[in-house]
Amino acid sequence: MSWCRPSAEVAEAGRRITAEVVGVDLEKGRVRLSMAATENPELRAFLKRLNRGEILSGVVAAIERFGVFVALDDGPAHPVFPGVGFISFAELSWQRYEVVTDVVQVGQRISCEFLQFDTWNGEARLSLKGMRPDPLRTFTDRISVGEILSGQVTKLVPFGVFVQVADGIEGLVHLRELAWTTVEAPEDITRVGDRMPVVVTELDVERRRVTLSRRRATPRPG
Repeated sequence: MSWCRPSAEVAEAGRRITAEVVGVDLEKGRVRLSMAATENPELRAFLKRLNRGEILSGVVAAIERFGVFVALDDGPAHPVFPGVGFISFAELSWQRYEVVTDVVQVGQRISCEFLQFDTWNGEARLSLKGMRPDPLRTFTDRISVGEILSGQVTKLVPFGVFVQVADGIEGLVHLRELAWTTVEAPEDITRVGDRMPVVVTELDVERRRVTLSRRRATPRPG
């Protein structure tokens, strides 16, 4: 619809409108249109000429509960949002973080990789973590399943513990893999900050999962 006018003013049977085609669904026989696109031609033109992988710079304009807005240096203002650039929480950092402000602050200058043109919101989807190498791929290039590592316990959860085995790399030791005997709760075996030997049992880059075993890194009793 329109970003400039209330929906009641434009959604009226018989009213002539100008809109841009933003999608075609051949299966359902539908064409998706955007009135907002024709009302903001400068913004639309800027977003359409961006290419995936292009590096864009700007200032963090706002941190919201659903992501981070970036006011881009070379882009026009957005008619609704604090910035025309947007970073989802998943694209902020390769590493786990507790709060967004651990990664970025409002007013901070950043450079990001352009991912795609969000035609629905009229914004540039960006990635901050794309500016850095993927630590998991670096890790899997030099570590193989079956290797024994030493790591520090970072978090206890009901189904096991997370252990940091390299900078930015945490793996899960499932409850059943903590010891040769039955373990009811992870705190029966360890606590945050402890170091433990672990065996790498699975490396899944696509699902971004590292699975570990403390049990297999310790002698079997008896």
